[in-house]
Amino acid sequence: MMKAAVYRRYGGPEVVEIADLPVPEPGAGEMLVRIVATTVSTADWRLRSLDVPRGFGLPVRLMFGWNRPRKPVLGTELAGIVVRSGSGVRAFREGDAVVAYVGAALGCHAEYRVVKVDAATIAKPRALTWDEAGAMSFGGASALWFLREKVRVQSGERLLVIGASGAVGSAAVQIGRALGAQVTGVASAANHDLLRRIGATDVRDYRNWAPGDDGAAFDVILDTSGRVTIDAAARGLAPGGRLGMVVGDLPLMLKVPLVRLGERRKVFAGTAPERREELQALAEMAEQGLFRPVVGSVTPLARIAEAHAIADSGHKVGSAVVRIAGDPE
Repeated sequence: MMKAAVYRRYGGPEVVEIADLPVPEPGAGEMLVRIVATTVSTADWRLRSLDVPRGFGLPVRLMFGWNRPRKPVLGTELAGIVVRSGSGVRAFREGDAVVAYVGAALGCHAEYRVVKVDAATIAKPRALTWDEAGAMSFGGASALWFLREKVRVQSGERLLVIGASGAVGSAAVQIGRALGAQVTGVASAANHDLLRRIGATDVRDYRNWAPGDDGAAFDVILDTSGRVTIDAAARGLAPGGRLGMVVGDLPLMLKVPLVRLGERRKVFAGTAPERREELQALAEMAEQGLFRPVVGSVTPLARIAEAHAIADSGHKVGSAVVRIAGDPE
């Protein structure tokens, strides 16, 4: 048996409890991983509470359970050690340190998780601690996909990251810097020193500043907060600029392809896929010292409800890491 954090009904952090569940068995092409670190991400908070953007309530209930959760164990990402493998697994062996991004498949808030070897699974970057490795996938992959595949940030461009102190935002600041952009981060003043440490060349306080207020024009704006409208963001977008909306309600997502801002400006939205390609690129950046996930808190599995409360607060800095086990020897 293994310990796992489960939720049998939708609600606040108090609905999460620790339970004993059977240890899963790996099948062909799968590995059983003993999890060392994971996170409570924005996705976990939304699924647990059903606090989802407008228009997504029905699809989420249909996919994840109408009256109660169909998948009682949350958790989208992990870092851990391979315990054993099913047939056909050659890329990894027992004792290897790995990082996996399972996304909507969930199940990482447990001592063990079976992962597919041909999915978003890579060797753990040596440059990262276990806490950082456990937090690299959700925020890092989302930020990288948006910056590289959607808005296509180029070296020398001016990039504005709104919500820059969160998991996705703090990754976007670092990745934008690695791609050669001049990065301005928007967050509360309490987090400005953090933003400068991770690569922002300029900072703004969202409580008293909005795009366009000071005449600054950006080539790319990435909103990770979901609090900025397209029209409001466009006030700070330069001709030929691109706006990336990481979070948005269903009407916004449906409207994006039809939006015409003028002056060759474009709007992009979407959901980042769980792919090995992004994880491998993040690992390479980590080994080069260009990317290090921001860990805002570390909570043991037994107190995972505290990590959920941090995620619920709306003021989570970086990732809320959950420690499942101690550092392997």
